[in-house]
Amino acid sequence: MDEPDRWRHMASAPRDGSRILVTVRPSEQGPAEVDLAYWSRADQFGAEGWRASDSSPGRVVEYAEPELKCWMPLPSANLSRGSMPSPWEGEDVPLLDGSGI
Repeated sequence: MDEPDRWRHMASAPRDGSRILVTVRPSEQGPAEVDLAYWSRADQFGAEGWRASDSSPGRVVEYAEPELKCWMPLPSANLSRGSMPSPWEGEDVPLLDGSGI
């Protein structure tokens, strides 16, 4: 990944189980935020899809595709930088499949 500190469209996010940073869209539950997530295949704990990395059996946090705005690879350790980047605040790109609320 040549530009690790750049937000990217969710359509290009890796679906191999690797952990990535995602911007969760603002909603009635709160403002936009950054979370650590990964793509999971369906298993006894939930359906195939995006899960928060702090999910555990019996407490799976799943994200529907429209809830996630963009992604970025995990940054390398840098002690002079904050722990998480700010959520992407740029112009929203319409969803390709028309799903969402």
